[in-house]
Amino acid sequence: MGERSVVSPPTGITPVQQMLASGTGALLTSLFVTPLDVVKIRLQAQQTPFHQAFTSETGSWTKVIRPSKWKCFLYCNGLMDHIYVCQNATSCSSWYKTPTHFSGTLDAFVKITRHEGVKSLWSGLPPTLVMAVPATIIYFTCYDQLRDFLRYGMGYQGNHVPLIAGGLARLGAVTVISPLELIRTKMQSRRLTYGELSVCIRSAVAQDGWLSLWRGWGPTVLRDVPFSALYWFNYELVKAHLSEDCRAPHSTFAISFTSGAISGAVAAVMTLPFDVVKTRRQIELGEMETRAASMKKPSSTWHLMKTICAESGYKGLFAGFLPRVIKVAPACAVMISTYEFGKAFFQKHNQAVEQQGI
Repeated sequence: MGERSVVSPPTGITPVQQMLASGTGALLTSLFVTPLDVVKIRLQAQQTPFHQAFTSETGSWTKVIRPSKWKCFLYCNGLMDHIYVCQNATSCSSWYKTPTHFSGTLDAFVKITRHEGVKSLWSGLPPTLVMAVPATIIYFTCYDQLRDFLRYGMGYQGNHVPLIAGGLARLGAVTVISPLELIRTKMQSRRLTYGELSVCIRSAVAQDGWLSLWRGWGPTVLRDVPFSALYWFNYELVKAHLSEDCRAPHSTFAISFTSGAISGAVAAVMTLPFDVVKTRRQIELGEMETRAASMKKPSSTWHLMKTICAESGYKGLFAGFLPRVIKVAPACAVMISTYEFGKAFFQKHNQAVEQQGI
């Protein structure tokens, strides 16, 4: 594990304050990133309109066979990926509004804002925040608690501490949220009431066991745990290096922002094959839910990797390199800098309260 030594913990903040800081960061990140993904989805929807989707059995951008009356979009609010299920143009008006033609990303931003209003750039955000914000709060709070426990509770020092804490924190968050994401997809695809949903879940558990609630957990863990471990490992290194170069006793907002962007980009590139597999698996599970195909077992992670390599070669595992980096790097930068700013605010507040009490 590394060298162990007794180190005094710094003047910290409470877990509740960590949760408030991470929750604020999650909201700001979603507000920043969601318009980028909305534009991406609208451009994709333009390529396969619903009148074509009714006669076509495949989506050119997903390469997944689907029933003609359904479409599944992979939607990201900067914190989590979600399957957004569309049954028809009416139930999916967020993505299929007026048949405006977009010539590119910038043109889409301008036309959506002009013809549909600014708030259309945040379509689909509220439902996904219900899970994204709690998941982020669990993840960031657990990371800080685990890191401090390893350093100050058990006396472990070294660069491996954030790597271990980051991986374990993400593992916990994914495990908690995975069943909720499956339930959300069921409700969205089948328009179930809470009573019907309860019956549906009990039926699935009776048929396939409790583990059926964690379908898609494997590929998610395969991508998110290595990503988080690499992210925190690089973040702490880059932050310490920049703080030393700038001769700053504490990391500033700019240092946190830069460190987050760099470490996010590095982790995104190194885990790209896992992201490709996870995306394919999410689309597959979304299609299964829309068809109520609980009898069919989803493809294994290894099978999906072999399929992707057979279709596109090994380069298929690195598809979407630039879009992923462009989205992940700023999202990581906004999230971590806001989180660190919030923690610094509460630290100053706690110190001021302590001084007043003396």
